[in-house]
Amino acid sequence: MPYTKIRVHLIWATKNRDPLLSREIRSKLFDHIRENAHEKNIHIDFINGYAQHVHLLVSLRPDQSISKVVQLKEIIRRRI
Repeated sequence: MPYTKIRVHLIWATKNRDPLLSREIRSKLFDHIRENAHEKNIHIDFINGYAQHVHLLVSLRPDQSISKVVQLKEIIRRRI
């Protein structure tokens, strides 16, 4: 039986790398990303970040594409 494991490391940065993501905002942002990923059946392996960027490691199923998963970013931008 074939086995496929695809992991993608995504990084988002604030505009001009301004340190806008305080600890409180990061916490809310990470919760939002987790909720949104759960709704879309996207498995998050790891999420972390700092004041000016966010790292996200996701595992893709064979039927998921990187481009579809990265659309999560567009939803985040509109809601937060």
